[in-house]
Amino acid sequence: MSDVRYKSPLWIDEYDYPLTDERIAKYPLKERDHSKLLLYKNGKISEDKFYRIGEYLNAGSLLVYNNTRVIPARLVFHKHITTEDGNAKEGARIEVFCLEPLQPKDYALSLGSTESCEWKCMIGNLKKWKQGRLSLHVSSDDGSTDLTLYAEKLSTQGNTHTVRFSWTDSSISFADILDLLGELPIPPYLNRKTEQSDKTTYQTVYSRIKGSVAAPTAGLHFTSQVLDTLREKGIDTAELTLHVGAGTFQPVKTADANLHTMHKEIISVSRETIESLIRHAGRITAVGTTSMRTLESLYYIGCRLREEKDIEGDIHVGQFEPYEKEYTLGMSEALKGITEWLDRTGQDTLHADTQIMIKPGYKFRIVNRLITNFHQPKSTLLLLVSAFVGEDWKKIYNYALNNDFRFLSYGDSSLLEGRQTIDI
Repeated sequence: MSDVRYKSPLWIDEYDYPLTDERIAKYPLKERDHSKLLLYKNGKISEDKFYRIGEYLNAGSLLVYNNTRVIPARLVFHKHITTEDGNAKEGARIEVFCLEPLQPKDYALSLGSTESCEWKCMIGNLKKWKQGRLSLHVSSDDGSTDLTLYAEKLSTQGNTHTVRFSWTDSSISFADILDLLGELPIPPYLNRKTEQSDKTTYQTVYSRIKGSVAAPTAGLHFTSQVLDTLREKGIDTAELTLHVGAGTFQPVKTADANLHTMHKEIISVSRETIESLIRHAGRITAVGTTSMRTLESLYYIGCRLREEKDIEGDIHVGQFEPYEKEYTLGMSEALKGITEWLDRTGQDTLHADTQIMIKPGYKFRIVNRLITNFHQPKSTLLLLVSAFVGEDWKKIYNYALNNDFRFLSYGDSSLLEGRQTIDI
């Protein structure tokens, strides 16, 4: 890797602001589309309610959202202990948090597995699970469900582990297992347990592709009524998939943010969406940072496919790829590189992964406007916002702090217009 990342330090302390616990929204509003909406355009800030967002988007523009669905990825096991008198009792609590599938690697195939699968996991109370299998039994009163889930730790890499899951009823998929036994992993900064209401409120109304362990929270403000209003105004929509990983909550622990290692996330984008992006070049609004990261990654994938025609192995966008090589292609020509590759390979959907780091100094290639919540201090998401609006991120966040906006996943929203002109 080039040493470009070390040439200009990016001090994370400069991307800090005072966020107290009472400013963090622990629960969503009863009506999700009644959240406050901060509006930023040409350096000016105003506010409205989210359900009126269509008044600030132009007819003929394209709204792109992430259709990923959060899975109940947290499984809680207890070790079983045999007492001296031969009886069994429940032992230490061990939490297994499924991060991403390894075997099968494809999300749909893994979640559809009916006998066993392997996942990369984080494990809570790991010291109590030195060896052996964990088990978790579930049965229903009517006898319709009676199965045992087993977990076996195979290997360790850093702070993650490969865990093989197997179960005793082959008529049930792993997705069904998670629905039966798993807990929805709400963000750690909410400092509370998952509640029944979170199963609905922590999903977007358009979520449908299972795989995320965190919600694309900018989309939580949308309702069917808001989407209908946008379509009536002539605002087009398109969807893509980025399965949000636990790394989205990973704090920047290095003084120089350039030394932070970005998490890798899986993306899928259909030919239909890519063609819609080309038609709407210069008029694109990303719903959330996950959509933003996916869309901007497409540019670099397209440029490489134009140069190399085919990419050996998995398609991957590196953390610093946008800063290591300057491409001259406009957005449309780059995206045509993907559609031509899909034609050559007989596919309808691009599957790839991205580790892209969007930080100050980044040149935006596709996205003109961004709908997003208010992010944690000293986070990579705040760096992304700063890259998009420049130093005005401070003015935006000060306005939100001084005008009773609610912060983080269940908090209020913003519609930000980028400071750069997209080369279409």
